[in-house]
Amino acid sequence: MPCVNWKNDLTENLIWNHGLSQSIRLQNWGNLFFPRPLQERQVVRVGTTTPVPVNVRIIAATNRTLTDEVAAGRFRDGLFFRIAVALIKLPPLRIRKGDFTLLVDHLLERINTESAADPAWEERSLSPSARNQLQRHVWPGNIRELTNTLTRAAVWSAGSTITGQDIAEALLELPTTTDTGDDILNRPIEDGVDLPSLIQEVASHYLRRSLDVTAGNKSSAAKLVGLSSYQTLTNWLQKYGVD
Repeated sequence: MPCVNWKNDLTENLIWNHGLSQSIRLQNWGNLFFPRPLQERQVVRVGTTTPVPVNVRIIAATNRTLTDEVAAGRFRDGLFFRIAVALIKLPPLRIRKGDFTLLVDHLLERINTESAADPAWEERSLSPSARNQLQRHVWPGNIRELTNTLTRAAVWSAGSTITGQDIAEALLELPTTTDTGDDILNRPIEDGVDLPSLIQEVASHYLRRSLDVTAGNKSSAAKLVGLSSYQTLTNWLQKYGVD
């Protein structure tokens, strides 16, 4: 039950009225993609007093670091600790150098297979320059962005070989903004600032995030924050009190 695009009133209605319990019963013994804890493993429909047992698995997914969201008060800690049972942390594409080529080949093979029924389709392959272009991109949209970029390049390519220029034209570069808003760089300085505390705040924040997105792999985390080695990262973790 994917609900990421639901409006608040629709979600509330499905949670607290008749719809959710019915949906859960229909999914009994299955997987329910709905990030709400069912701690008691039962529901009571509106208008009744009899609990209805359910047997479901809650699968919750996010592209944010929930520990940061909890600390900032944007995600309820009670909900977090109820759903955080078996955690799978998928590192972003930009640090998955070892399997990036495999992912690209797999996705291109799928594009060729799905397009094979078109009589005008020529099986596509990637030139070395195209692969280099893909490797250099940081992929903020991760696998969805990679999939759609390859699809666009394959469709727009003038021949059977996708070139580096095809990839460059298929990439959708998001505009950058210089508006930092009320962030750490725009704090008023007239009454003074505690610079050591600010440095501590920034360093500990990004050190924790680097460990989160790399599932605790210190070598990969060190690369993300521009540190030279595993040992250098360890020293920074100790210096700023990050466990």
